[in-house]
Amino acid sequence: MLSNGYLYNQSFFKAQTLEVNKKKNLLEQIQQAKIGKQTAFNFLLDTYWNEVYAFQLIRLRNEYEAEEITIETFAKAFDKINTFKEEYTFSTWLITISKNIHIDKLRKNKSNIDTQNSAALEQQIQKIADDSPSPEDNLITQQNLAELLQFIKLLKPHYQEVINLRYFQEMSYKEIAEKLDEPINNIKVKLLRSKKLLSEIITSKRSQ
Repeated sequence: MLSNGYLYNQSFFKAQTLEVNKKKNLLEQIQQAKIGKQTAFNFLLDTYWNEVYAFQLIRLRNEYEAEEITIETFAKAFDKINTFKEEYTFSTWLITISKNIHIDKLRKNKSNIDTQNSAALEQQIQKIADDSPSPEDNLITQQNLAELLQFIKLLKPHYQEVINLRYFQEMSYKEIAEKLDEPINNIKVKLLRSKKLLSEIITSKRSQ
């Protein structure tokens, strides 16, 4: 018969192994993001969105503002992903960026933090994600139009807007950024997030 001590040690060892593998996978995803892999950006966004959003929601007590700053947080983090050092915790790095954005907004009292020149914008277009179809893109484009429109209506208005501009009006990221008067990195992250949410809605409705 196995002792309680043995079982505890086995459970502890398994937990430690899982934690090591989780950290290894995270570092691999960060390295992939540094060379511009879209799947890595998707992974980081999906993994840490709730943590950053909850942090801002506690500070702001306003869902819309918390969401907007969370979008800006990932936009800025992805733009500066090459500056991340592995000895730091990625979640702490993100929260620090998010906190600074909020402080900067309070100080400047305006919606956009940085004014970027066109050369920097063009560089950032390639930075966050490429234009190759993601699994979410494929799922969305495979839907019946009438059903897809109903699914889109379940998204928050600002997510509906970018989906409409991207898929139905076929605007480029730059064109959407100009139309909405937002930094292009924000548009990239907002689209990643909206596609993720829309694909979850589609999958959920299909399984019912």
